[in-house]
Amino acid sequence: MTGDPRERTEQEWRALLQPQEFMVLRQAGTEHPGTGALLNEKRVGKYYCRGCEQFLFASDAKFDSGCGWPSFFEAAEGAVIELEDRSLGRVRTEIRCARCDSHLGHVFPDAPQTPTGLRYCMNSVALVFEEE
Repeated sequence: MTGDPRERTEQEWRALLQPQEFMVLRQAGTEHPGTGALLNEKRVGKYYCRGCEQFLFASDAKFDSGCGWPSFFEAAEGAVIELEDRSLGRVRTEIRCARCDSHLGHVFPDAPQTPTGLRYCMNSVALVFEEE
């Protein structure tokens, strides 16, 4: 497997990831709402990219948005990139890992109860949680 995750082949990604992880991270899929293992995670820790282990979110930025996916109001500095997504016939902002270009979820400006007003709605299978 190549050292730079951006240079991994599809075959290398398939060997590294479980089928649902591959569908989300490499094909921009979405896990079903309310099914993610990290949805109700409340321990103190950090969330990393499943594709390359880059630090993405701190647990103190996680909140219960009621959307069915783990939600955060802030990403780690420089950890994610935003792309315009028109796949559902409307404009959304897709979130990808800045290191390996894996799809993580979407961000929405609809969380006035948070310090940033943002809701990073992430797929559990795209994240790895490590308790502190």
